[in-house]
Amino acid sequence: MTDSHLSTCTPPNAAPGRRLPLLDVLRGSAILGTLMTNVWIFTGPGAEWGILEGGLTDAISFGSLPHVAETVFRVLADGKFLSLLTILFGVGLAIQYASAERRGQPWPGRYPRRALFLFAEGTVHFVLVFAWDVLMGYAVTALVVAWLLTRTIHTQRCVMWWAAGIHVTLMIVLTAFLLSEGSRAGSTVSLEAVDLYANGSYPEQITFRLENALILRMEPVLTFFLLLCLFLLGTRLFRAGAFALDATGHRVRTRLLVWGLGLGVPLTTATTLGGPGLFLVGRYVAAPLVALGYLALIGQAVERLHPDSRSLKVLTAVGRTALSCYVLQNLLCMLVCYGFGLGLATGLNTWQPWWTMALWAFVSATLSTLSVLWLRRFSQGPLEILQHRALARRS
Repeated sequence: MTDSHLSTCTPPNAAPGRRLPLLDVLRGSAILGTLMTNVWIFTGPGAEWGILEGGLTDAISFGSLPHVAETVFRVLADGKFLSLLTILFGVGLAIQYASAERRGQPWPGRYPRRALFLFAEGTVHFVLVFAWDVLMGYAVTALVVAWLLTRTIHTQRCVMWWAAGIHVTLMIVLTAFLLSEGSRAGSTVSLEAVDLYANGSYPEQITFRLENALILRMEPVLTFFLLLCLFLLGTRLFRAGAFALDATGHRVRTRLLVWGLGLGVPLTTATTLGGPGLFLVGRYVAAPLVALGYLALIGQAVERLHPDSRSLKVLTAVGRTALSCYVLQNLLCMLVCYGFGLGLATGLNTWQPWWTMALWAFVSATLSTLSVLWLRRFSQGPLEILQHRALARRS
């Protein structure tokens, strides 16, 4: 999620240097939408470890008003905005490639340094803040896609579809295994994990992440082919002009709306009603399809809203400071929820799911306010500035 990846850009049919407002709005939406999923990890029993023991899926049901509210809240976000963020990362990579090609510069050139720097950022974020960091997986995938961009369009398309096929097959196999082992409903989170995040110190949690790094880092490994597919899909959508607010962009987004929601919503509904055993299909197969529909819906909203609309300005500000907001939202949740901070995950557990939703609203409002205020003085977010200066110094 480097600065150049998260900056706006120009599609092939637009003038070089012209900003595409939709990209910033999409990034801002993806950042706040990803928090809608991650916030349940921070407030759940056992937090980052609890999700591995069924802590994030067992509560999905329609038995009462709180359960309905929680299910709808989760289903709207789970995996969808993360997939959208992944697609946008691929768009950013395509932008850099197009810029280098336009300037006659070699590719990938210095890009591997940028990807390695991102990997280092992700490692620090994983160790110190959040075990389910996405930056490390993005960095590795970006290196592969950066090389693929030097291949033919046909090769890239074949790799994208092969990656999609391998990923779907893997998710089906893993789901069949989970179903054969029986439903995870009713599973409990280990008392040691609950106590660690409720009462453990900050150094103890860091040590726990390091000791269990292989398990906690399995998500980017299992979803590598999904990341590869979505990165390449992002480059393809960029070339097709999907992010321009013109007739071409509207036409492309209309197709995305039909296919994304037409396939994704029924599949998401089926996996939700099917129980926790279908969690992998819902999060890693249905969600990317719905993400395409979300992209189109947000595009339609941007087309209809006035450019000076307050909501667009806020989402644009979050999008322009996406890396900083991504790290800050996890940092704020950690300090609010864990025992070495305010410890509210334990103290307000009886107020679920309302307090988790309120926490998402509070953190989202904080990010929105801070990003708007910051951009009144600076052109980039604080971490984006730090990254830019570090890479410029190395160059």
